Amino acid sequence: MNGKNITDMTTGSPAKHILKFALPLLIGNLFQQLYNMVDSVVVGNFVGKNALAAVGSCGSMNFLFFSLSSGLAIGIGIIVAQYFGAKDEKNVRSTIANSYYVLIAVSLLVSVIGILAAPGLLRLLATPDNIIGDSILYMRTTCIGIAAIALYNGIAAILRALGDSRTPLYFLIVSSIVNVVLDLTFVLSFGMGVFGVALATIISQAVSAVSCLIYAYHKVAYFRLSREELKPQSSIIVKSFQLGVPLALQNSMIAISCMVLQGVVNSFGDTVMAAYTITNRIEQIVQQPFGSLGAALTTYAGQNMGARQTERVKKGFVQCTFIVLIFSVVLIPVAYLFGKNIVGIFVKEQDVIDIGYRALRITSLCYAGLGMIYVPRALLNGCGDTGFSMINGFTEVACRILYSQIFIRIPVLGYWSIWITTGATWITTALVCVARYFQGKWKLKSIVTHPPAAPEQESAEEKFQNA
Repeated sequence: MNGKNITDMTTGSPAKHILKFALPLLIGNLFQQLYNMVDSVVVGNFVGKNALAAVGSCGSMNFLFFSLSSGLAIGIGIIVAQYFGAKDEKNVRSTIANSYYVLIAVSLLVSVIGILAAPGLLRLLATPDNIIGDSILYMRTTCIGIAAIALYNGIAAILRALGDSRTPLYFLIVSSIVNVVLDLTFVLSFGMGVFGVALATIISQAVSAVSCLIYAYHKVAYFRLSREELKPQSSIIVKSFQLGVPLALQNSMIAISCMVLQGVVNSFGDTVMAAYTITNRIEQIVQQPFGSLGAALTTYAGQNMGARQTERVKKGFVQCTFIVLIFSVVLIPVAYLFGKNIVGIFVKEQDVIDIGYRALRITSLCYAGLGMIYVPRALLNGCGDTGFSMINGFTEVACRILYSQIFIRIPVLGYWSIWITTGATWITTALVCVARYFQGKWKLKSIVTHPPAAPEQESAEEKFQNA
């Protein structure tokens, strides 16, 4: 049995498949954000704004280290989706087997690097002396959990590639509940402060990883591998890195640019740092519908590329674009009318609330740009055009660094340049992603080998591109 939630997305209504697939992802992503949300709320309200700033100062670096393994997980999922769409069961199983070696090796290496490099990186970002101790402790502790994150993300990516977005959600909900309970226990009952929050996070991540692995083995036949199938295959490992490394580098470059911007934030002191941490948490929630839609589109595009149905891929892009634009417009009045109340959930200091509210009003005007990064990028990834990910990552790096250095030199902007930089970066990056989609190169990027089409079956566009 291959699991009751396995779905073939190469037939039927594109919109129905994408939305049905995206809803569990959205719920799961929102629960996943509880890790960060609860950390911030508990630390901000029960430890103080300095501790909140310490947790926030690690955000971009943690994202950097986590992205190296999560990028590979996404790449593995793309391979599985295309082979599944092509009805190639043998290579689906081979990809799953070799994913273990890739994810475990990379995550262990990244963990060691993160633990050793934490002090130097935090000082490089000009982290204030009054919070650097807590920042180092938080970062080192969370780095211990990278292997668990990689394992969960890998299994979840494979299940989603097979059209099952529900199962990872169930285990993520359990993990989130564990995280909330441990957060409150470690901080309120044991007074463990920042360390307690980090420890709660890695324990809950381990719970989700182990639970998901046990389920997959017992319920999905593709995961029950023979000893012969578990032998490493260089061709699959190479493909995993070919697709996953560009995605990892994209996320890494984005993380590096966020670290540069974090250095600008840190120069304004702990009040602005706390406000920036809060707006980041809110933006992470806003991104969840976009990310969920994008993840659904990646699987949808992957399966249909494997089945050579590019017209269905195009339909998925158009429908997702429409959804993003509607959602983005709706969020603007929410930010303006209720932004102060939302920011007030995280912290009690009025000066932090005032800055966070005004910052939220700035970035809310650019949410459409943020959404239109996710949709074309997800489609391109699903089609196998992950090489563009590095271009996309470089675009974000260049924009975030360039804009921050330009805007910060305009005296009237002051620390508002931080959030103006964020919005301008979203819009510019979105334009680059959309342009790549309309170039049409993604149509030729499938990793699944098909017999060449007969000359009379090739379209004029294909003849031109093949020439």
